[in-house]
Parts: sequence; C-alpha cells; structure tokens
Amino acid sequence: MTETPDHRIVLVHAHPDDECIGTGATMARYVDEGVGVTLVTCTAGEMGEVLVPELEYLAFEKDGGLGEHRRGELDEAMKVLGVTDHRFLGGFGRFHDSGMAWHEDGHAIPAESIPDNAFWTADLNAAADELVKVLREVRPQVLVTYDEFGGYGHPDHIQAHRVAMYAAQLAAAPSYKLDLGEPHDVAKIYWTAMSESRMRESLRQLRESGDTETFKGMEPDGKLPPFVTPDELISARVDGSAQVQRKMDALAKHDTQVEQDGHFFSGAESGHSWWSDEYFRLVKGTPGKVGADGFEEDLFAGL
Repeated sequence: MTETPDHRIVLVHAHPDDECIGTGATMARYVDEGVGVTLVTCTAGEMGEVLVPELEYLAFEKDGGLGEHRRGELDEAMKVLGVTDHRFLGGFGRFHDSGMAWHEDGHAIPAESIPDNAFWTADLNAAADELVKVLREVRPQVLVTYDEFGGYGHPDHIQAHRVAMYAAQLAAAPSYKLDLGEPHDVAKIYWTAMSESRMRESLRQLRESGDTETFKGMEPDGKLPPFVTPDELISARVDGSAQVQRKMDALAKHDTQVEQDGHFFSGAESGHSWWSDEYFRLVKGTPGKVGADGFEEDLFAGL
C-alpha cells in the first residue's frame, strides 16, 4: 500500500500544456520535496492550433485526432516533471475543448461556433461534481487554478476557474452528495498570476536588446494586458530555479503547441530567468511566513 504524502496539492488546468507554462516549476519542485501532486486537466485541447506542419492533419477542422495526440504529449511532459497522478476531468473525452476567438482588444473570447460537449457550455454542477470526487479522494491542503478571467479570457480557462472554485465549496459541504466521498475543506486556494514588475523588467530587457517582436504591442511603461497582475495582489512566489530546466523540457514535449525555436525557448525572456519564478494569488486561507520580497515562498506556508 502506497503511503499518502503529508502535503498534497491539486492543480486544475484547462488544456494540456497550460500546466507547464504557469505551474511547471512549482509542480516539479513539490515532486522533489515529496509532496503529493495531482493535475486535473479539463479538456484534451482538441481545438488547439497545430504548429508542426507534418501533423496539421490532426487539426479539428481537418481529420481530427489532436486531443488523443495531446494526451500523449501530456503523458510525456508529466514524466519529465515526475508527476504520476494526472487526470482528465471526468475521464478523457468527457469535456471537449471549446475553442476561442480573439477580441479586438487582444484577449480571448468564445468563438461563434462551439463544438458539441464543449467545456464552456457544460453544466456547472455536473463538471464540479467530477472535481468534488477528486478533492474528496486526494484531500489536498492546496488547490491551484486560474483567476475569474482565466488569465486572458479563454472560455475554458474561465470555466476551469468556475468549476474549481465551486467544487471546493461543494467538497467541503458536510451534507453534499456523500456518495462523492467524505467532505473535505481545502485550506488554501491560489490563482495563478504573472507579476507586473517582472513583466515590465522583462519588456525593458527585450526592448533594450533590440527585440521589438516578442510581446509586440506591449511596452515597459505602457498598459499591460489582463493576464498581468499588480504585485500588491500577489501572495506567493515559488522559486523554481532548480527545476526550471525540467519545466522547459516538459513544455517542449507539447510539441504541437509550442514552437521549439519560439519565445518560450529563445530570447531575453526565455528559460532560466523568466520562467523559473511562478507567482500566485491567495484567495482562500491564511497567509504564511513571507520572504524578504514580501511573498510567501511556499504554497503550504502556515499549514
């Protein structure tokens, strides 16, 4: 019988690859520390863009099959991070990637045509119940998901936020659907964040280096998009410098979604400086001890 780790964290993400971009270093760090890490992915990312020319036939609008392929990418990425407990919400294929469109203001919005069984239009109770099962089984002290805008407006990110927040409430209710497991109250809930000061610093370095294409339209002292969070709203900074190479190696496994010579892996904002620190907003629970920069250094601080 496998011994249950003392500390446990559940992360709720919308599509394969989201977990690496925002929380890959955090996941790898906690694996290294013996924490129980559970990833719940809400869709298989069937509507994603295919960046590998020889695999373009997998696209939803062509032959299809991208979701199954991305399932394999996720498996490989989790092997790199060392995460052994990763699940699709309700099982693989239960909820379909909803797709998205771009608003003229630069953020994502629902597309005009939404696939059948799209996560965006799923019954909230039905989707939340699937996560209630996980929370009551795993019994994490910490839950991580997106903010109410899903970072940048993607409908599946917004729905993941709604499902995670609602499921956390339902999981704790002592009289709610006891067939889903024994009630469990998650002690701390965090939303992922991108530090404004870090973004401005990176933009300054990029522009000073002569790079005008990366994050085009954003300037060091200008208005920033909604996925950037003012530092005063951020509660925690996880230092993943010891794990960042694994994060980037894991992200590279999502090869249909990220360009291997793109901005994730090249340029002043890449790799070991930009992607090693991961930021979070505490939205439930009591803050723990903070470091010299004023942020918690551990999502389990105070527990």
